[in-house]
Amino acid sequence: MENFVTFIKKLIEIDESELNIVLSRCRKKELSKGDLVLKKGQVAQQYFFIVSGGLRFFYDGINDESTTWVVFKNEFLTEISSLNPQKPTRFNIMAIEDTELIVIDKKDMDFLYGHIPVWHEFGRKIWEETTVRMIDQILNFQTLTAEERYLQFVNTPEVLQKIPVKQLAGVLGITPNALSRIRKNIK
Repeated sequence: MENFVTFIKKLIEIDESELNIVLSRCRKKELSKGDLVLKKGQVAQQYFFIVSGGLRFFYDGINDESTTWVVFKNEFLTEISSLNPQKPTRFNIMAIEDTELIVIDKKDMDFLYGHIPVWHEFGRKIWEETTVRMIDQILNFQTLTAEERYLQFVNTPEVLQKIPVKQLAGVLGITPNALSRIRKNIK
């Protein structure tokens, strides 16, 4: 929980009694590589903080699955397009390596919003950061070449080391063959 406490305190000022209430609503969950956190068709009911490891979001494409997003240590997330409207998700969320999570159930997050006033600030900051990342990703797809998008990932070695080329190609919105050509041209 130490990583999660540090993460919280970077975002908000929270007193110890309120922090203890937050932590009482959290639990640890360990996943093995390949375990699903959420399966297409289920309704998301949890928020996650990644203590170690990583997760990938993917959906079933026309010919194969497509990875849309990967997240690693010290990320706070949920499948918001399922959780908030309480609709079945279109995604699968899978551990890409052995992963340790802090889990907060939706009902507990709702409790925290109702009983810890500063927790609203935590939620607002999380979703503002997530929105900025999504906008950046959309703009990158619209304004950068595939090679330029790849070069941004080179600055995130964890992604390059932990996900296969096929999945990285999916995140970049290109084919594995195109990614191989880009990597060959850069070396």
